Amino acid sequence: MSRIIGYCRVSTEEQNLDMQERAIQNYADQKGLDLVLYVEKVSSRKNERMELINAMKAASKGDLFVVYKLDRLARSTKELYELTERLKEKAVDFVSVHDSFDTSTPTGKAMFGMLAVFAEFERDIIQQRTKAGLEAARKRGRVGGRPAIDEKTKKHVRALFEAGESATDIAKEYGVGRATVYKIINEE
Repeated sequence: MSRIIGYCRVSTEEQNLDMQERAIQNYADQKGLDLVLYVEKVSSRKNERMELINAMKAASKGDLFVVYKLDRLARSTKELYELTERLKEKAVDFVSVHDSFDTSTPTGKAMFGMLAVFAEFERDIIQQRTKAGLEAARKRGRVGGRPAIDEKTKKHVRALFEAGESATDIAKEYGVGRATVYKIINEE
C-alpha cells in the first residue's frame, strides 16, 4: 500500500474536525504510510462535496481510503456501497477507523458483502414504499404532477409578458416557475 487518502467532513462551520484528523493521522502513523488528507465543512446532503470528489479521484491502486466514521462519508447504505464499490474497482481498500471496518481484511471483505446486501435491501424497501404511496394517492383520486394551467390564465400570462412585465414577476404573481412562464409564451 502506497499511501493513505484520508477524508474528514463536518456539516457546519461551527463543528470541529480535530478529532477526525487526529484519528486518521494516528492510523497513518501506525501503518507507517504517508497521509494525504481531504477536509471539508459541508452537509452530506449536498451533492457537490468537492473534497470527497477530489479524494476519490486521488485514490489509486494500492492506496487505503480512510474515514473516521462511516457516516462522515455517506448518508445511506446505498451511497456507502456505491462509493466503496468505486474504490474497489480502483483496487483501493477502505477503512473506517471508529467502526473497525477494513476491506483489506477477510472480515472486512465479508462485511462489504453484507453491505451490498443491505444496500440492495434498502433500494427495494424505498421502491416498495414509493409504489405503495403512489397507489394510495391514486385510490384517493390524486394523479400526481402539477395541476394544469387553464387557458384563461395562459392568456393573462401572455398579455402581461407582451405588456412588458418580466417573467420573474409574472411567475411570482401566478405561483409558477419562470420556466413555466416561458413555456406558456412559447406555446403559441
